Amino acid sequence: MASGAGQGNSVVAGVKQPEVEVSVKPKKTKPPVRTLPPGPLSPLKDTVSPPAILKSKKDSTSTPVSFCSPTRLSDHPEYFSSVHVKAVLNGASARLRSFATQHLPPDIAKPIAIMAAPQLIFVDGSFEELAQEMADYILVGDQVKPLLEKEQKEEALAVIVKASSFLNSVPEKEFTAAYNLLIHLVLKAKEPKKFLPSVCQNLLKPITSSPTHSFTLASNALSTVFNLLDQNNPLRYNVLMQIIRFIRQHGQFELLKPRLKNLDLWFDEWETDEEDQRKLYVDVADAAKEAGDEEESYRFVLKALGTFDRDDQEEITSEEAKTLSLRAGRMAISSPSRFDFQDLRSLPAVQALSDSEPMYAQLLDIFTEQDLEDYNDFREEHEGWIEKEKLDHEKLQRKMRLLTFASLAASTPNREIPYANIARALQIPSEEVEMWTIDVIRAKLVEGRLSQKQRVFLVHRTTYRVFGEKQWRELGTRVDQFKTVLDRLIVVVRKAQADVDSQKEREQQELDRKMANAGISIGTGGEGRRRLQLTQKQRTDDDD
Repeated sequence: MASGAGQGNSVVAGVKQPEVEVSVKPKKTKPPVRTLPPGPLSPLKDTVSPPAILKSKKDSTSTPVSFCSPTRLSDHPEYFSSVHVKAVLNGASARLRSFATQHLPPDIAKPIAIMAAPQLIFVDGSFEELAQEMADYILVGDQVKPLLEKEQKEEALAVIVKASSFLNSVPEKEFTAAYNLLIHLVLKAKEPKKFLPSVCQNLLKPITSSPTHSFTLASNALSTVFNLLDQNNPLRYNVLMQIIRFIRQHGQFELLKPRLKNLDLWFDEWETDEEDQRKLYVDVADAAKEAGDEEESYRFVLKALGTFDRDDQEEITSEEAKTLSLRAGRMAISSPSRFDFQDLRSLPAVQALSDSEPMYAQLLDIFTEQDLEDYNDFREEHEGWIEKEKLDHEKLQRKMRLLTFASLAASTPNREIPYANIARALQIPSEEVEMWTIDVIRAKLVEGRLSQKQRVFLVHRTTYRVFGEKQWRELGTRVDQFKTVLDRLIVVVRKAQADVDSQKEREQQELDRKMANAGISIGTGGEGRRRLQLTQKQRTDDDD
């Protein structure tokens, strides 16, 4: 069969590894696990590590070992502590670090260099021998044998893959080795894409022989498939889609989240088109939503919307674009922490809602740049619509009050807002002004402080909800005001400087007059000093 070493879960809980090595050797009864070639950072000893079938210390029975599953390490500490195994693992990690440093951007290479762990699969025998062994193991040996004798490898493999769901019921200690062999056979096929979907679908089903470790075993096997494929192989996209669905099925989105930063790089490597990118983005958004991560879900919905061609009117007005736009709009206005809608409103697919869904487009415009009064007018004009669309009026109204406060602060030229103005804009009693002020500061829309004595809010900093023509004009007005203040300041400074110069000149003239009356002439530079010293010397001689 096949044995594995290392951590194979690079997509789910590890890192994306550059390549996985597969070695095929003549068949032996107990295949040794051999070292890799010397790595550039850590040369290895030319030795052979202990066999893959070990003796248990407790009962001295033969027990297969797989290093693809973390659960097996604790069962065999004597194996993992072997200096030979450590040499293999350290050398593989060194080669991965070297590859990352030489061929990948620094922001991607650094985490790989830190977290890279080797994944190895050791296989003995020819394709025919391994296929027959697998077929016998899953009880279809009689069907496969005549096909292999006729050299019909693809047909034999089709029979094996069709019956491979049997592996979900094999003993836990044999699961990883059996799937490693199956994956190896599939990837040796002329067209692996014909068989990989079935293998991945089987891994999404329950592993009845090990309910406790089902997730770990299946995720390792899925990552093994992903890692054994060449980096530029587009089939990785299909495997990743299955991994995302597997993660979603088990509610383990946090394990996938760190790997999502690699998506853009992977899409470039696989030359993935916009439609397939959109499908994957939507799947990630669904997984994030089910995990309760609304912000990450919203981010990937926006990414999916960004894949529509802005120059293709038919595409941005399609039913798919409309559905995603409505989903993003609902998420944006309902989120208690999202107050910036510019990124959403700039998308052509969302702008197209003004024709297909004018009510949503109007509501989104209100949240983008209008205030509470406009929202209340919209609700009165379209009575019952918000409730019909299952939107929470209380949450929307609260959010509009915070946004209205931010607009009020941004439009106040003297940076002082009386309590009465706040109460009127937010349509609240004056006693609640301080509470809402605290809330808007917590939302990071405004910075400032309350003056209870003067009953005003002093604005230190505010956030513009939109920055369009109106805001540019307002900014121009403030720049002109600032320029006027600076001009006045310059006039004052220059006048003060002139006064100082005049005062110095008057003092100098007064000093010259007094010195002249005393018979002392003061010049400039060294000549003046010499003349003063000569006068002082003459007076001293006369005194003597």
